[in-house]
Amino acid sequence: MNGFTTALLNGLFLALALALLMALINQRRKAKLIRQKFREMEGEEERMFRFLHDLGLVIGREPSDSALSRMIVEGVLKVVGASGGAIYQEAQEPGFLNPAYVSEGCPPLITVSPEILGKARVDPRALESHLRLARVAVGDGLIGKAISMPDAIRVQGEEEGSSVMISPLRYAGKDIGVLAVARRAGGDDFTDNDFAVFRSVAEQSSFAIGNARVHREVNEKKEIEGELKNAREVQRVLLPQENPVITGFRVNATNVPAKIISGDYYDYIDLPGGKLGVAIADVSGKGVPAGLLMAMCRSLLRAVSLTHASPSAVLSAVNRYLFPDIREDMFISMIYGILDPADGSLTFARAGHEPALIFRKATGKVEISKPKGLALGIDSGNVFERVTADERITLASGDCVLLYTDGVKEALDASEEEFGLERLSETFREAAQLGAEAVVKQVQEVVKSFTCNGPQMDDVTIVAIEKR
Repeated sequence: MNGFTTALLNGLFLALALALLMALINQRRKAKLIRQKFREMEGEEERMFRFLHDLGLVIGREPSDSALSRMIVEGVLKVVGASGGAIYQEAQEPGFLNPAYVSEGCPPLITVSPEILGKARVDPRALESHLRLARVAVGDGLIGKAISMPDAIRVQGEEEGSSVMISPLRYAGKDIGVLAVARRAGGDDFTDNDFAVFRSVAEQSSFAIGNARVHREVNEKKEIEGELKNAREVQRVLLPQENPVITGFRVNATNVPAKIISGDYYDYIDLPGGKLGVAIADVSGKGVPAGLLMAMCRSLLRAVSLTHASPSAVLSAVNRYLFPDIREDMFISMIYGILDPADGSLTFARAGHEPALIFRKATGKVEISKPKGLALGIDSGNVFERVTADERITLASGDCVLLYTDGVKEALDASEEEFGLERLSETFREAAQLGAEAVVKQVQEVVKSFTCNGPQMDDVTIVAIEKR
């Protein structure tokens, strides 16, 4: 082997060694890049899991919308490495979005007026304050349009050259808000992987916000129901706890609310000379407003009944006190009567209430008594006092009087036919011969059977007065 051949072989060997060395270096470089990428993916995955874990903990504490929005935005910023972000949620006023949370360092995602930008050059807090308070009209700008987008989008260089990812938030098919994150101009654009992660985070955030709202609404409903039940207990205490004892009479009554709070009521009032005041009333409407007006009316009636001998005078006084404080769309119908054991009489006045029914044992017939009278709260007093008058009836042994609210007469069957005054009179006639307690019980049972145990549409109050 000559010198040339040896030199050639050495050159080839050196070239091969260099190629192997370069391949090894490239392989190590690729392995390093792969390890770095893997570490980045591990870090991203860890941040994602931490975000979901923290999200679950926050939901478990039933946070406010602002607290949950803050947690979501700050978590998303860490997961995707954004400069700032915001959540806008639908306002109570339709057609607008309110900022639930806007992070520090968030590039403007809404249109900012030159006036605000001018103030921000002097005081940067002016811009931050504006972004955290300014609502956005649906359809206005990137945020306003995003609420109706079918899916998340990625926009490069949208606002001041920033890179933005934005997604509508929906829960159970309902639009609830918008989530957006951004990187300021000059930074790296969001990658495809960033966008995939963001879409996943937006989906989880939608579920979290919607689920938190459902839990909050359920708890609020439970609290309201609890408060209403407490109010019902208070109202129940305001009703007579037992039947009155009055010489020569038996009196029995019941009150069955259609809702938790009743707008009906009845009352017994001990009067001088062994007399007894008996009242039944029906406040227009139902629920809490009717219940509050009922309590007010009861207090007034009890106060003025001790200083007026005439039922119509009592109702007139109640009306004058009540009229200035009653809503225009509300009124009270009432019958107030005075039982006198000395002569077995009932003197009563009727303020726009259902007529009284009177069973006469001697004839076995039912009479209808409806003296003139205007409902309480409609007139300041002049007309009311002119048309409202007393009626006095004398009851013989075995006679019975039925007072009731319109929830009895207007009860509906399956075909929406009213129970009516005729059926009520016949039911009363059959039961009256058995006494006051039987009247109350049988009227309730017959009405319930008539409605086929359907839902009670109105409060039902019944008062029966029997002459022994």
